[in-house]
Amino acid sequence: MTMECDRVGGVNLAQGVCDTDLPASVAEGAIEAIRAGLNIYTRLDGIAPLREAIARKLKRDNQLTADPGSEILVTSGATAGFYAACMALLDPGDEVILFEPFYGYHLNTLTALHINPVTVPLELADWNLDLDRLRAAITPRTRAILVNSPSNPCGKVFSPQDLEAIAAIVEEHDLFLFTDEIYEYFVYDGTKHLSPATLPGMAERTISISGLSKTFSITGWRIGYLTASARWLPSIAYFHDLTYVCAPSPFQYGAAAGLVELPETFYTSLAEEYQSKRDLLCSALSSAGLKPSVPAGAYYVLADVSSLSGSSAREKARTLLQERGVAAVAGTAFFHEGRGENLLRFCFAKRDEELSRACGLLKAAL
Repeated sequence: MTMECDRVGGVNLAQGVCDTDLPASVAEGAIEAIRAGLNIYTRLDGIAPLREAIARKLKRDNQLTADPGSEILVTSGATAGFYAACMALLDPGDEVILFEPFYGYHLNTLTALHINPVTVPLELADWNLDLDRLRAAITPRTRAILVNSPSNPCGKVFSPQDLEAIAAIVEEHDLFLFTDEIYEYFVYDGTKHLSPATLPGMAERTISISGLSKTFSITGWRIGYLTASARWLPSIAYFHDLTYVCAPSPFQYGAAAGLVELPETFYTSLAEEYQSKRDLLCSALSSAGLKPSVPAGAYYVLADVSSLSGSSAREKARTLLQERGVAAVAGTAFFHEGRGENLLRFCFAKRDEELSRACGLLKAAL
């Protein structure tokens, strides 16, 4: 869709590239590191200033205590953190439960490692969790549950009640809990993000994965991190080193500068800024006859596009691009076969002028 969008000169709301401006302190921190010659390999777990800054951030914003010397790993993006954790803690033939709609990298990472993804569908439109479905999905081969909150692609923010129920099941069946919390600051309408590792009994079982790609608009820098018990972290770090060596050195310094220098208001303002972007896009989609499922978090919207011509989500996505000049992702990318054919995913992590242009194209199509 990105290639086709470029070819026709449309507005790309398909790929979650996040082309908004990065904070000046983050950019300057990386530039200074390059000029200072900090361009070689780092320790396998990342530079100390970044690990220490992450530990302070986790304590302040997540109420999560992590030792920067033994419980934090800087990764080459959050996806690398998940990959390394799966290599370290799971075996081929194990099963991991995902909630559907799922993020494709999660499912494909498991598949690539010959680990079996087992999907538990959320209710369409309101994305409610059916605990009976979750319990029914557990087998003797289940080793972990994955929670992506706020979620890509549907924007679900798992409630404390959801997470407490999942935690109880994790403990009952002696499982790991993997979390993807990369969108933790993108929460709307007063919704709060809760890190599951803070729940009673979950610190030892939870591999908490996040990163700064979205928060600092540096998706191409590949700066992620995870925190886990010192019991598990050395093995995860070993496999990350084996596969990725380390996250890019100067970019680690830039990320550390941002965490140290940016005020707390920077993070709260993200939610306000992106809620405005969300509302702008959802209004335009509604005006265009494409019913949005208004997300509680992240920066994507799944919209019902039944009104578009085409027999599949892929065809509907091409119709939208050809007729209205806006690119979106077919909803089937986030579901198993048979679901998502009337859904498209739109990304609103765009500069205001680009997002306004997209909204104008959608409305003009009336």
